[in-house]
Amino acid sequence: MGKHEQPRSISLTDPRALRAYAHPTRMRLVGMLRADGPFTATRAAELTGESVASCSYHLRILAKYGLVEEAPGGRGREKPWRATARYTDWPGDSEDASVAEAADALSAAVAELYFGRVLRAMEDRRSLPREWREAEQLGDSLLYLTPAELTALGERVDDLLRPYEDRETDPSLRPEGAKPVSVLRIAYLDRETLAAQGDAIDPAAPGRSDDPDTRP
Repeated sequence: MGKHEQPRSISLTDPRALRAYAHPTRMRLVGMLRADGPFTATRAAELTGESVASCSYHLRILAKYGLVEEAPGGRGREKPWRATARYTDWPGDSEDASVAEAADALSAAVAELYFGRVLRAMEDRRSLPREWREAEQLGDSLLYLTPAELTALGERVDDLLRPYEDRETDPSLRPEGAKPVSVLRIAYLDRETLAAQGDAIDPAAPGRSDDPDTRP
């Protein structure tokens, strides 16, 4: 399967796969392969600063759980790797305690990775052209929503972003001046505001279960 034929997402539900993917180097490798792959373990080492042996090991672990695969065109031991999908899904909730624990740990690892990138972007933003500094966005909104409304809002955001997705794998679709932009999506129940209002959430209240959240 060529990169342009990738499925949109791969779903992880095995606790072992969830724990394996939570490693920061593995998440970086998958992200780099999605953006700039295929490439070899040697190239991965150059991009990450890790050793070739380390990158080769992490790539094999990722392949074990279906997140990457060997790409054609290798020479000898220098085999290229490619991502198997554009995005990774995993359960937002599960009645299986081992799945829920592993999924929460992966979500926490992803959040840590994201915010590390945001902080580095903030540190370097003065070097950007003014038009990009003015276009970048950082802010928040406090909304009062039901679970169903929050789900619908996420679907509407998906619909807004989807027309731009093919530009990642097809450079001919990028207009002049287009650059890679990371768009983070974070929506969570604001416990601090609830506590200040003397409100509480009943964990037994009906809600979604085993509904995968799409994360880049």
